[in-house]
Amino acid sequence: MLSPTVDSVGDRLRQYGAVPSDVSPVSASLAVDIRTFPWIRRLASDYAFAYANVAPFFAGDPATPAAWADTIQRSQGYARQPAEIARIIAAQQDRRGAPPASRTAAAKLADPATRVVITGQQAGLFGGPLFTLLKALTTMKLAAKVEREHQVPVVPVFWIDAEDHDWPEVSGCTVLDAELAPASIRLADLAGAGHLPIARLSLNADSVTAVDQLEAALPDSEFKADIIASLRQAYAPGAGMATAFGTWIEEVLGPHGLVVYDSSDAAAKLLARDVFVTEVSQPGNTARIAARAGEALVAKGYHAQATLAAGTVSLFHLNAERAPVRVDGNQAYIGDRQLSLPQLVDEAKAHPDHFSPNVLLRPIVQDTVFPTICYVAGPNELAYLGQLKEVYAHFGVPMPLMYQRATATLADSATVRFLRKYDLPLTALRAQDEAALNQLLESQLPPTVEQSLAAASAAIAQGMAAVAAAVPQIDPTLEGTVKSTLGKLEHEVQSLHNKVIQAAKRKDETLRRQFQRAQALTFPQGHPQEREVGFVWFLNRYGPALVDRLIDELPLEMGHHWVLTI
Repeated sequence: MLSPTVDSVGDRLRQYGAVPSDVSPVSASLAVDIRTFPWIRRLASDYAFAYANVAPFFAGDPATPAAWADTIQRSQGYARQPAEIARIIAAQQDRRGAPPASRTAAAKLADPATRVVITGQQAGLFGGPLFTLLKALTTMKLAAKVEREHQVPVVPVFWIDAEDHDWPEVSGCTVLDAELAPASIRLADLAGAGHLPIARLSLNADSVTAVDQLEAALPDSEFKADIIASLRQAYAPGAGMATAFGTWIEEVLGPHGLVVYDSSDAAAKLLARDVFVTEVSQPGNTARIAARAGEALVAKGYHAQATLAAGTVSLFHLNAERAPVRVDGNQAYIGDRQLSLPQLVDEAKAHPDHFSPNVLLRPIVQDTVFPTICYVAGPNELAYLGQLKEVYAHFGVPMPLMYQRATATLADSATVRFLRKYDLPLTALRAQDEAALNQLLESQLPPTVEQSLAAASAAIAQGMAAVAAAVPQIDPTLEGTVKSTLGKLEHEVQSLHNKVIQAAKRKDETLRRQFQRAQALTFPQGHPQEREVGFVWFLNRYGPALVDRLIDELPLEMGHHWVLTI
């Protein structure tokens, strides 16, 4: 579904509050209803368009000002340690050499009145795919909007999921070469990869090779030298994988006030100690509560994202590796190690830095540490977050609002003009074949060609129908021969039609090139651009102004995917 006129889009955004009134409307953009995307599940579309259907699973509708006011009030009623988290983040920023704007924003966290809009992601190589940047930018824009509208200080925070151990997820980065062909760069396995948290993995000489490969793959641009120099510094051998990611994100978005937080920091684990102790003191409760919510989601026709086996504690233990924790009766098991449940509780009290939350408990820890009023989530995250409302209540932590991150394809003006000119749906470019191109070419054929071919098919069908009616009077056994002949004739006409299409392709190579170029840019290897292409490629193409443009022009409106011309 295409957007209305550019002016009406701008008016809607201003009414919504996504951009200040002195900012120009989004230029040359298309808005696509996410319900037209086959990869978007019903929960995500209902969250944007039919919130009442999912209301029992969440804290409030982020499209209503009242929900924000209520959430801010609930968050203010929960005691946290603002001075301590501000000190911890300041120390992290010192280690990374954070820019002044992000330090100024982080210092605001010491004020008990300050609230937080937060998002998070794994520490993907060179910053990860474009959606990581879009998540952070949504968080920054939303924080500014809420601060402006509700007159409360709000800081945007990016939580590095540094204790995840999914090495294949973070060790690669895909960019497009000068011909828009995908080029993948992947780090060789680091010592401990796949077993240790990402934060405990130290880069080696292979990181130099990876940056070299990136430099070779990126098309030349006036911004390339500075980008490569920054990445060589951030991803230098000896640096931690998560630290390198944080340094790079901070360099790109820190000047705009984003606060980056490394969740593996042992100093911060004390702030979450009570959550860890409660979890091991009442083992399996979190999983059971989330499972009941999952069943309720399924009963309403949605899906449950997170399912855990009985006896699973929603924590990992950090020692030689990131090991799951299980409890059976009064006995606890950490990998092959066995201990009593009281011993496990005592360890959580004395050494909270030995523990790390799993997917169900991470939001609870996050919102215990930070005065969160909103989490910016990807479409798939909403499913497991919808299982946590009663988990929040179990821990006595106020549940924040959830807001869908902006989803977008960044295109050049030629691609947008191509889509507009031929009224081509964005999803038509997804399939990695030429079916959509054939349909497009067919639509461009002179009407007389299509009419003639259709008339020929109709005449053959009519004539053979008469033959089929007459022949059985002479010899009934010839009926099959008539049907076979009709099939051959229809095949020949279809073959002729295909040859006409191929001739049209040869004749209109310009249209063919435009289609293939748009396809390569929007759905590389058949995947949505934002999930496949590292945002470093876009920075190389557009330079630092990319961030400024997106801060100005990326709409906050949920339920739409934006094709933006940069």
